[in-house]
Amino acid sequence: MSSRISLRGNWERASRLEWLETNGLGGYASSTAVGANTRRYHGLLVPATIPPVGRVVLLSKLEERITIGDESWDLAANQFPGAIHPRGFELLDWFERDLFPSFEYSAGGVRLRKTIAAIHGENTTVVVYEILDAPGEIEIELTPFVAGRDYHGLTFANAAIRKEGTFGGGTFSLTPYEGTPKLFLVIPGSSFTPAPDWHYSFEYALEQERGLEAHEDLFTPGHFSLPLKRGVRFVVIASVDDPTGRDGLALFDRERNRRERLIHSSGLVGPLAQKLVLAADQFVVRRGANLRTIVAGYPWFTDWGRDTMIALPGLCLTTGRFDDARKILSAFAESVSEGMIPNRFPDDGEPPQYNTADASLWLFVAVRKYLEATRDEPFVREVMLPVLRTIIAWHRRGTRHDIHEDDDGLLVCGAPGDQLTWMDARVGEEAVTPRIGKPVEINALWFNALAILESMERKWGEPANAQDLAFRAARVHARFRPLFWNEEAGCLYDVVDGRDRDPTVRPNQIFALSLPYPVIEGEDAERLLVVVEQKLLTPAGLRTLAPDDPRFVETYAGDPSTRDRAYHQGTVWPWLLGPYFTALVRVRGARGIEMGRKILARFEPHLHEACVGSVSEIFDGSSPHAPRGCAAQAWSVGEILRAAVEDLGLALPESPEARGAEPLDRMII
Repeated sequence: MSSRISLRGNWERASRLEWLETNGLGGYASSTAVGANTRRYHGLLVPATIPPVGRVVLLSKLEERITIGDESWDLAANQFPGAIHPRGFELLDWFERDLFPSFEYSAGGVRLRKTIAAIHGENTTVVVYEILDAPGEIEIELTPFVAGRDYHGLTFANAAIRKEGTFGGGTFSLTPYEGTPKLFLVIPGSSFTPAPDWHYSFEYALEQERGLEAHEDLFTPGHFSLPLKRGVRFVVIASVDDPTGRDGLALFDRERNRRERLIHSSGLVGPLAQKLVLAADQFVVRRGANLRTIVAGYPWFTDWGRDTMIALPGLCLTTGRFDDARKILSAFAESVSEGMIPNRFPDDGEPPQYNTADASLWLFVAVRKYLEATRDEPFVREVMLPVLRTIIAWHRRGTRHDIHEDDDGLLVCGAPGDQLTWMDARVGEEAVTPRIGKPVEINALWFNALAILESMERKWGEPANAQDLAFRAARVHARFRPLFWNEEAGCLYDVVDGRDRDPTVRPNQIFALSLPYPVIEGEDAERLLVVVEQKLLTPAGLRTLAPDDPRFVETYAGDPSTRDRAYHQGTVWPWLLGPYFTALVRVRGARGIEMGRKILARFEPHLHEACVGSVSEIFDGSSPHAPRGCAAQAWSVGEILRAAVEDLGLALPESPEARGAEPLDRMII
C-alpha cells in the first residue's frame, strides 16, 4: 500500500510532492517531501481553534541537524530568493506515504528515519525519529520555526512577538502573540539553548505560481539538542495542549492502530482502495459537540454543503462509516433555512451562507444512499423526512435567489450577479460562468428530489402526498428532454432561459444519466455519453468546457483573477469521474465496467504525485493535465472511491466470509 519514492538530490521533483496529515478537528500538518514549505498553508502544527475552523499556522516547521564530532549535516531545506538553504534534500534517500508520511536520510554513516503523524481528535502532531544506523554517538539539534498567524496570511519580523518561552523537564512552551494558542513542544532528554531570532524571506514557490505574495519571515526561540546512538527511537510532541508526561510513542501507536482499524473495518481490499480509505478519513471532521462534517479540501477550504453531500457516499458509506454519515446529515439538517442547507460555513464561525441552488438537492441523493447502505429507517423517517418535505415546499413556492418551481414544473434559479451552481467562480461582482434560468443538472437533481421524496412518502407518509409528488416528478421527466435535448449536437443544452438555450458542451449533462433516477435513457443516453467522451473526457477527469470552444483555457495558472476565469472554462475536475463511471456502466453494462476499470488504472499513478496518497481538486484542461488547486479534495476522493466500488465492482472481497480476513497488501486495484 505504501508509495516509496526515491528522491536523493532531486529538488525539482521532491519539492513538488506534498504530504498531508489531519486530526479530525479541521487542523492538520502538511509540507513537501523535502520539508521545504512551498505554500503559506504548510505547517507542522496547524490547529483548528474553533473546530473545524479557526486554523492557525502555529509551528511552521522543525529543522534537524545531525553532528558527529566536528562535522554537521543539515537535513532541512528552504527556498529563499535565488537560493536553496540548507540543502538537506541532497541527503534525502526516499519519501514514503504509507499509514503516515516517512522520510529517510543518510549522511556521515548515519541513517535516520522520520515519521510524522497528526493525532486524531486533538491539535497535536508527533514526529518519530529512528536512528537506523550510526558509527557511534551522535547529536541531533532541532530548531523550531514559529509563524503564529491565520493560515490564509503571512507574517513578517515584528516587535510584538513574545520571544521568551519556558523550558523544563524536556517541555518547552511559548505563546507567540496575544490571542494565539500556546505552543508546547516535548522533546524528552533534550537541552534547550535560547537564541531568539528572525529568519527572513522564506519563499513559497506555489504561492508565486498562484500570483500571490510568496515571502514570509519566521521566528525561532532557539534550539534543542540531545545525544543519540544506533537503534534509538524518540518522539517529539507538538501540541496546543500541555502534553507534559504523555508518552509520544503511545500516542503514535494509538493513531497507527486507529488507521489500521479503518482499513480493516471498511472491508475494502487492494492498495488503491486502501489509500483512498485513508484519504477519505482526512476529510471527516468534528462539528460541534457530537456532530460531523466534511472539509471540502485541504489546505484552504472548510466545509461546504454541496461538496459534503456529493462526497458523503464515497467517504462514509463506501467505507462503512455509517455513524459519521448520520452525524453529518444531522449537522446540515439542523442548519436548514428557508428550504436550503448552507453552501458554506465561514472560517471565522460566522453564520452560514445560503447561496447555492444545488446543495439542498444533493441532500436528497445523500439521504437515499444512506438509507440504501444502512437501512436506518427510523433516522431517515423521523429526522430527515421532515427536512426533505420542507425543502421541497420552499422550492415550490420560492426561496432565496429566486429559486422556484416554474409553471412547467421545472426549477428556475438565479438573477444577474448570482452564481448558484457548482460552476461558481466569481471575479469581484462578476459571475464568470453565469447560469441563470434552468440549468440542466439542477433540473435532473430536482426530478430526483421529487422522486426520492415520493418513494419515502409512499412508504411512510400520506398517499395523497405521494401521489402529488409522483405527478410532479412525471411532469418534470416529460418536460426535460423536449426542453434540453440538442438534436444537432446529440447532447443536452447546458442552460435554458426562456427561449434562449445554451449549447455549450459542459459536463453538467452527465448527471442526467448518473443520478439515482436518470432522465435520459436509451439511444439518447449513448449519444450523450459519446459527446462527453469525445469532447470532455481526459485521463484525469472531465473538462468543464470542450476544447473547440473559443473560451477554452488550457492551463489553470496566474493571479487569482486569471485563475478564477479559467476555473470552469476547460479545467479538468477528477470528481466528475464518479458520475461518468456511473453513467458508463448504466449505458454500456459489462463493456462500460471494463472501460471504467482501464480509465481508473490509468488514473491511479496520480496518487503518487502532488499530495501523495490523495486526489487533487483540479487539473489543467490540456495535456499533460498538471494537478492544480487544492492538494487534496473531498469529492475527488469520495466520488472516485464510490464509483470504483459501487459501479466498477472493485475493491470488494470475494465472499462475505473474506471481508474480515483479506491481507492488506492484496492487489485488486
